[in-house]
Amino acid sequence: MNAVTGAFGYTGKYIARRLLNSGEEVMTLTGNPNRENEFGPAVKAFPFNFDNPEVMAASLTGARVLYNTYWVRFDRGHTTHDRALKNTTALIRAARMAGVQRIVHISITNPAVSADLPYFRGKALLEEEVRRSKISYAIVRPTVIFGAEDILINNIAYLLRKLPVFIVPGDGEYRLQPIYAEDVAQIAVEAGGLSENMTVDAVGPETFGFGQLVRLVRDTVGSRARIVNGPPWLALLAARVLGLALADVTLTRDELRGLMADLLVSNSAPTGRTRLSNWLSENAASLGRRYASEVKRHYAVALNP
Repeated sequence: MNAVTGAFGYTGKYIARRLLNSGEEVMTLTGNPNRENEFGPAVKAFPFNFDNPEVMAASLTGARVLYNTYWVRFDRGHTTHDRALKNTTALIRAARMAGVQRIVHISITNPAVSADLPYFRGKALLEEEVRRSKISYAIVRPTVIFGAEDILINNIAYLLRKLPVFIVPGDGEYRLQPIYAEDVAQIAVEAGGLSENMTVDAVGPETFGFGQLVRLVRDTVGSRARIVNGPPWLALLAARVLGLALADVTLTRDELRGLMADLLVSNSAPTGRTRLSNWLSENAASLGRRYASEVKRHYAVALNP
């Protein structure tokens, strides 16, 4: 039996699908057990019980591997990075109580306890918790994940389709190394079948400057938007205005700082095989046709307020 947190979401869905396709049994811990999903009764769902690890442990009974994708993108209301850190620590405790033999933990490239960015600092602290758990582990560190349910790439395409001008913060030379969601799932599932402790970066075969990526998306979807470089404060102001119009958070200051600090690239050799440039061409007709709201997807109802 395999347990996948968030199997009805994004990354977790790809992991659960790959496990099921290989004949494995899958259950999930989720913030919304009644959410519609493609798996139907094939994946039994249990609610998170972060405030009661004993109940979570009972839900995890029989699971050999726990694939953990739970985290939050930014603070909103009761859903904060500090709360997510506390919640995941409780999840790891529950896994130990349930006798889980291996944890495959989805982290992020370049986490650091000393980081002043809560996202990267929280991920580093969680890696320490995983290592202290005394459970066999694999820590998978993806960069930017793209796929059919993607928010970042899709919404760049959406804005390029809708707006006459797109502002690239700064010089746009800071880099990112996107990896396909299916490749992340393959790396995670293969790691789940091993026994040694390991940490691996999950990075795609192409590296782009951010400005280069925006131009590639524009050309791929046939947009006529003008791409201009502007100071970061102007891009953040534009993002705030767009967020108000779309009832969403399109970009945070911390996200921009992490991107401009080159934290979404790796010095390791590529571990994913799917090229973003090819995927964009194959999905050009549908990419960015609809806006993907982070708030509606993950923050409309806090997981454990």
